[in-house]
Amino acid sequence: MDLLVEAYLDYRYRDLGDGMPHIDGMPPSPSDHDGQRVFLSEIELYPNETLIYHGYLGCTPLYPTVTISLWTLAAYCQTHRVCPTFSFQAQCKTLCFLHDLPYQPYLTTQLSAAFDVYLQILWRIDQHLCTALKCDTPNWRLLNTCPTCFYKLKDEPNLDFEWLTLMDGNNSLKRWDSTIYGTNVRLDSHKVQSDFWIDLNTVDKFSGEVRAHVTNPDLGGDNTSIDNMAVETNSAPFSCADQWKNAGPEMQKKMCSVFDESGIFIAACCHRFFIGHQLKLKLLLISIRAKYPLAIIDKLLAVYGKGGTCAYDIGCAFVKTLGNNSLGTRAHQLGFHLMVGAFHGHAHNQKCQLNWHPMYIPGTEHSEGEGCEHIFSASNVLTRGTWHASTFHRHQVIDQHFMFWNDDKYAALSKIFFMCLNHNANIRLSGNFLWNHYREALKSTQTLTVELSVIKAELGIVDDNFSWYILQEHAYLDSLKQPPARDQISIRYVEALDELAERKSLQHAEMLVVHDEIQLAVEARWEIGGDEYNQFKMEARLGKYRTVLNDLERLVVMRLFEPSKLSLSGTGYKLRQQITKALQWHSEAIQNAINCYNIQAVALNPLHLKISWKDITDYSFLGNEDWAKPAHREATTKYFKLCQAHEELMQLNVKICRLRTAIHDEQVQTTAMIEDLHLLDPETR
Repeated sequence: MDLLVEAYLDYRYRDLGDGMPHIDGMPPSPSDHDGQRVFLSEIELYPNETLIYHGYLGCTPLYPTVTISLWTLAAYCQTHRVCPTFSFQAQCKTLCFLHDLPYQPYLTTQLSAAFDVYLQILWRIDQHLCTALKCDTPNWRLLNTCPTCFYKLKDEPNLDFEWLTLMDGNNSLKRWDSTIYGTNVRLDSHKVQSDFWIDLNTVDKFSGEVRAHVTNPDLGGDNTSIDNMAVETNSAPFSCADQWKNAGPEMQKKMCSVFDESGIFIAACCHRFFIGHQLKLKLLLISIRAKYPLAIIDKLLAVYGKGGTCAYDIGCAFVKTLGNNSLGTRAHQLGFHLMVGAFHGHAHNQKCQLNWHPMYIPGTEHSEGEGCEHIFSASNVLTRGTWHASTFHRHQVIDQHFMFWNDDKYAALSKIFFMCLNHNANIRLSGNFLWNHYREALKSTQTLTVELSVIKAELGIVDDNFSWYILQEHAYLDSLKQPPARDQISIRYVEALDELAERKSLQHAEMLVVHDEIQLAVEARWEIGGDEYNQFKMEARLGKYRTVLNDLERLVVMRLFEPSKLSLSGTGYKLRQQITKALQWHSEAIQNAINCYNIQAVALNPLHLKISWKDITDYSFLGNEDWAKPAHREATTKYFKLCQAHEELMQLNVKICRLRTAIHDEQVQTTAMIEDLHLLDPETR
């Protein structure tokens, strides 16, 4: 392979610009007049060494009968990166039609083999370049992939978070198990040489470290930081874990049984630069599946250190898994935080959103925390070519895709004018990512400042009120707990007495009555119509009334405020669809809660008024709390968005300086390194 690398470098040095190398004393192309056969004037120990010298690569190592030009392989490499659905078969058919040859399936295999060798040659050249430029240190790519995130400067302003990353899993890039067709397992000893992948052994060490898996964890706690991971869970009504059971256990078993690899799990920075990923293998237990994000966090903490945060669609629940793991202590010491992305946050309840949504977490600027979804929208097109591929080729395609993704993101990172003092000129970098974010932050700052000034004048409030509204809403949601234990037992006891009197399920009712009497320390059984019975009968009715009222309020507060988001100009189509689907389900739940409330309201003495859907939509039953009024809630949202816009401007000023400095330093260091290499080998000038 080293000989092929040397031959390729020599070919590139003699490239005339059209893929054909200049050869002294010979015509530019070694092909005959019909362009189908290649005659070699000299045969080396390895024929491909001579073929590469002439700009071609054979499809077999020793006795090639078909060759492919390096220019064609390079063109296919770039075409496939831009359009992943362009397959080897499509390329072969194109070449066959161009050369007036009938297509044969074996040609696809030959092209694939030649392309594998071509990529191996390029990889070895990249390794030589990294060594020469001193870019081969451990974790160099992770530390230099995104200069705006990780190229920190001296004396720059301190940020709330030193680094902000994203992680998520995707099931589109599955790979079928070859044994489902009744064939033997396809053995493939090839390994993709890339630092994108986290070693499977590193991932597996977390398989047995999830000491406790909480089936129904608290997703509405106030522990956005690892500092509070041991907080006791709240009552079940505020759990949103059920929203993320995308597939039940039986469905997961059926799915995983036909796939050898069930997807990928990735990490990226807030500018959507791809950092690393792992395979998701045929694993069923949730506690074992947790090893993938644990391995990602372990890598992030080891490379980037303290002061970091990560957005994860179930970060509110995963924080407890992390706390039960050996990483919990290190994450706490390094001040690691988790949050939930804005897109997935709308599937969580209101209490969860108050604690985990990026808008309410200082230092997250205007990040929505959903960069992984943008990445998956591009990588999903790889599905057709990877489901039935070998392990090696699947990994190779994914690796090539993300390499191009990072190159493309770097080109699109900035569109900013930098003053070049030495030349008194402006330099414009291609792309518009930072430019758009800066422009949107300026526009939001100007617009929201004016709007808030008008709203605050009309409502007679100041900026401090908005933070107070959030605290009030927190306190209100905390108060919506289950009835006291004794009230619940009393309700159950009276119901059991009624059931026993009506001779329904006698054995069960008798056992329940005896059990409740022991818990309530009742010496003599209450008589139907007696003073104790009537007293607790009314308490039971009031208990039921309070239960259905709390349940109704909880549903409305957690879910019915979402319609306001449907009319926001910045709400995209997919987000609108998700909110609409959630509202359809919860609207039915709210209607059922209204019916239950009205039944209990008329059973009280004196009677309570019934409520209608109009009372719900007006939030009138919540009372006169300012935080619950639509106008105040809209103003609160605008206030926190304005805070995010100010954070965005401050952080962009820092990151733009990082990017400009990184570009300058890279140019200086590369030029100096080239000069050093020229001194070592003057003939290379």
